[in-house]
Amino acid sequence: MPRDTHTKAAEHHENAAKSHRAAAEHHGKGDHATGHEHSSTAQRHSKTAREHSDTAHKKSGEHAGKK
Repeated sequence: MPRDTHTKAAEHHENAAKSHRAAAEHHGKGDHATGHEHSSTAQRHSKTAREHSDTAHKKSGEHAGKK
């Protein structure tokens, strides 16, 4: 179970990074509206990744205590 949560966290971290890169590219081209959209998407992915990371960390601790 923790592995699934870690995987979900990693996927959201990767999606956040992609959105951050897209935002930077659009801002660099002066397309600030699209850049802002990508920044907002990145923020959502980052928040979700943090939630999955916290859950994974908690579950990892629970499993470690059972050994």
